[in-house]
Formats: sequence, structure tokens, C-alpha cells
Amino acid sequence: MAADELAAFRERWKQELTKEHGCTDEEEQVQSEDQPEYVSIARSLLDGRTSPLMERIQEERTRRKRQYQCMSSVRSASLQQLQPQRKAKKEGKLLDQLIQDLNEVNDIPFFDIELPYELALKIFQYLDCTELGRCAQVSRAWRVLAEDCVLWFKMCTREGYHQDASVSDSLCWKSTLRDCRNSARTVCSNWKNRVGSISQLQFELGKVLCDVSSCDNFVLAGYTSGDVRLWDTLHWDSPASYLKTNSLSANTDPRPHASHVQVNSSVAAAAFEDGCVDLWSTETGGEPIHHYQSPGRIQALALSPDSPVLGSAAGCDIRLDCADDRGYWRMLCHAQLPKISLVLVPGRRQQSPLAALAAGEAVYLLDPQEDEPRTLHSVYAHPVTCLDASDSNVAFGVKRTGWAMHDGGNKIHIYSLETGKPVVYVGNSPGDFTCINLRYSPPHLLVCGNKDRRVRVFDLRSGSSVASLYAHHLGVTSVQTDDWKIVSGGGEGLVCVWEMRMGAKLWEMHNRHPVRHVCFNSSTLVTANIPDDKSPRGACITDDDLTAHRRHRGVICHYSFSEDALLKDHILPICRSDYTGSYGYNYNISLAVPYDRLSGFHPSY
Repeated sequence: MAADELAAFRERWKQELTKEHGCTDEEEQVQSEDQPEYVSIARSLLDGRTSPLMERIQEERTRRKRQYQCMSSVRSASLQQLQPQRKAKKEGKLLDQLIQDLNEVNDIPFFDIELPYELALKIFQYLDCTELGRCAQVSRAWRVLAEDCVLWFKMCTREGYHQDASVSDSLCWKSTLRDCRNSARTVCSNWKNRVGSISQLQFELGKVLCDVSSCDNFVLAGYTSGDVRLWDTLHWDSPASYLKTNSLSANTDPRPHASHVQVNSSVAAAAFEDGCVDLWSTETGGEPIHHYQSPGRIQALALSPDSPVLGSAAGCDIRLDCADDRGYWRMLCHAQLPKISLVLVPGRRQQSPLAALAAGEAVYLLDPQEDEPRTLHSVYAHPVTCLDASDSNVAFGVKRTGWAMHDGGNKIHIYSLETGKPVVYVGNSPGDFTCINLRYSPPHLLVCGNKDRRVRVFDLRSGSSVASLYAHHLGVTSVQTDDWKIVSGGGEGLVCVWEMRMGAKLWEMHNRHPVRHVCFNSSTLVTANIPDDKSPRGACITDDDLTAHRRHRGVICHYSFSEDALLKDHILPICRSDYTGSYGYNYNISLAVPYDRLSGFHPSY
């Protein structure tokens, strides 16, 4: 029954096709040759025949087989021709293979897309160390990207390490950053536990310390004998450099005191009581490279920390000198203001020099491009007690009197150098502010000392107090801070190191005379105890009286907390002595264990 229905269906479909095209059987046979293949296949299916379809499939298989055989023969022929060339160009093949391997990591897969390597590197540079470590565990491609030297070099410089280096200076900046962090951690621990070496910068008899300045690895000192000494603390065991004074001061009897000294990384300056100012190169020393004579005694001397600009104030005369591109010094400007304290604004290498001046109750800005000093602040009967400047702000303490004391007491004013307007007022103290350190403080922080015996740290963004420490019972004379510690010096001769967050004293050191100079960096600290009385009565310091001279001379201390401070080259000369010398102030006496076990000039543990 099913076969009859299929036959009937085929007959009806065949009749419909014949009616649609209107062709007879003879015409159909003639036109079948011109019709498409699917029509002939359909007719064959209607007739119950499958041979045309099978033939078509067989033809397609044969055609593909012939095409494959043709391609295989062509490929084998080309390989036979290239075989000698491959053997002859083996090195070129290795180079091509290297380029191909490098191109494999040119595109970095980011989930469902692929980015160019440079764009992916741009995204990864916003990640920190921990996030880069997590990304390195995603895949091999991400690990190659997360360990790229450019990323770790930028991270290293961003954290303050190797600022002057380039990417090619290290093979693995990731390891370099790890070593730098470990070293910084060790130095911080040495600071807290007072682990390191301490040295005193020595000098001969008959010299009382007048002034000290330090910058980077240089320490400059002036004495009552008119001598000026320069030390390089990177090689502190070597003798100090003798800086020759000008012929006018050298031939004067008695020689004038070196009352003010200043030093930066390239030049050192000294002002004498006869009004002479000398300038030396820190590289060559010896004879002065610049000299000028002021009409009166120098009251203030300032040297820019990052550019060759020198400022001096003698009486009412203010003078700025600068070196040109060829190294010749010349006077930039001259002004007159009474009772001057002088500070040069740092960070103006590409701009005109700028000086901040405090004269009585007023604060001025001296720009060589302007005709007259510009008044920044002036309030009658409110004198300025201290002054400091950074590259963007100037800060000064103001002593209030009379009715103004009811408005919170003495304050510190911070002005913007760009706008000349006040930024914030901080501090409400009944005592006078004696010292301010804004230049070497962290951004948005200011540290100051006061006669009320306290050291204060202020946040300039909010105007609030970060820390207030009861430090020195004779008043604070010098202070400096960084992001975690505070170093202060007082009139009683104490140098104290504080932990800012906890407000706890880590350690202290005492010497005779007030601490007039405190300067530190990440691994070193320089302090100077300078006597107020430069010519003490009843003490003949020119004689060979060690006790009297030690009492009145003052002292410069250099502390090293570096990671290698316990190596043999950092042991003090007194500990390497053979105990045969009897000169100076090394006091070569027999020492206790372990120093008496040291053998030779360079001991080893």
C-alpha cells in the first residue's frame, strides 16, 4: 500500500512539472541538457533513480583528491629547492625565529580581546607592586607583561630610588627595587635603635666654632681664627679641605672671624666680620673663585641649595650674586632694607632668583627683574621672629603684642609665592617661634620650634596640629622632620630623635653649647653645637690646655645609619689607633674589648 502511494505521489509531481513548463517528453529530453543540475537530480529522484547524485559525489571526491595531489607535489618540489638555502642561511633562520618568538607576545590577551603590548603596558603602569604580583599569576602572557623592566623602573623612581638612572642601568629593576626597600627598612631600624657610627669632625687648637652649614655630603665650618674647613662625609676619614681666604682677610692681624658659612653641592661661601665674602668650588677648593667686599659687617648670608645664587645682607645693603653659563659671577641686584634676615627660594633653576627677606615687622620678596622689593606682609609692632621658604610657599613666625595676644597668641603665617596671598595661619602659642623648617619638610607639613619648649608639626592643608612634643627646657633652637621622624636641638645642648606618629622619644645625645644646626637625610645626621661666647674669659684657648679648649670650642657630630655602618671602614680612627700618638683630641688610650682585639689599620671581625 505504501509503495502504491509513493508511486502515485511521483506521478502527480511529474505531471505538475510538465504542466508548469508546458513541455512534451521529446522537448524535455532536449532541454534537460541546458537545465541546472538540481533539476536533473530532482527528476531522477522522482523517477526513483539515485545514480546522478552518486556520480556527482564521486566527481567531487575525485576533483579534491587531484587538487590535493597537485598541491603536495608543488610543496615537495619547493622544499627540495629550499633545502640547500636553509643550510647556507642557518644564522638568518635563527634570527627570524627570534623575531617570530618576540612577535608571539606582541598581543596580550585581555579576556575576550587582544591589546597591543604598548597599550597593555600603559594600563599596567597604574598598578602597585602587590597588584602586579597577582597579575603575573594569571597567565604566561600576563607574567611577561607584569615583569617588564619599564614598569619596575618607573615604580623605583616613583618611590625615590635611583632618580638619575635610566632603564638600561639595571638588568632587573624588580630585584633592584626589592634591594632598595630592604636597605631602607634596615636604615629605618638603625635610626630607631641608634645603630651606626658616630664621628666628630676634628680641628686644631685655638679655634672656636662660629657657624656650620651642610648639604648632601658636604659640611662647612667657620672658626674664630678666620679658617674655613670643608669636609666630604662620604670620605670622612680623610682630612678636611683647607679653603684659602682672600689676601685682605688673611693679612689682617688679628684675622676676622668667619661669622657665616653656607654650602651646596657645587659651591661653598663664607662671610667674615670685616665685610669680605669668599666663594669656593667644592670640587677644587683652594683659592676663592669669587670675592667681594661689603661696606659693613655681614649680618646674613644665604646660598640657594640647587643653583649658584648667593645673597648677603650688610647693614641696610642687600646683594644678590649669580653665576652665568660660563661660570663667571656677577651682581644681579642691589637693594636697601634695615634689619634683614635672608632666605633664598629653592627650585628656581630655570627662572630668575627670588629671595625672601624679613626686616623688622615686614616680609619682602626681592626679584632682580623688579625695581623694588615687593611687600608680602607688614603689621606694626608685630615683629617677625623666624623665616623659611620652599619652592612654592614662604613661612614666618610673628610675635604678637598687646591686644593681639587675646586672639590666640603668636602664629605662623604661610604665604603663596605665586599669588602673594596668605594660604593658612597655624599655631597659637604664648611663646615666640624660634625656628621653622619648611624647605626640607614633607609636602603639606611644617615643623617649628618655640621658646615654650615645644616642637610642633602642622598640616598646611587643614591648618591642624599633627604633633606637639615637650622637647627642650631651654627652648628649641633647630628642627627638621620627614614622613616618620623628627630631629630637634635645644639650647641645653640636647639632640633628640622622635617618632612622629607615637610622639615618643627614640633617643637623645648631649654636648655642651646650644644646638644651632641640624640636618639629616635618609641615612646620615649632622649636628653642630656652637658656643654663644666666641671669646670666653679666663680660658687661654691658644695654649696647650685641652680641658679649657674642649669646654669652649663647640663640636660637629656626624651620625651614619647606613646599612654598612658596621663594616671595618666605618670604625672610628681612635678604634684603629696603635695608641702611640699623643696629639690632638683622639685621646689614644687603651681601649676595652672588642677594640683591643683589632689587628692592623683595617680591622676585621
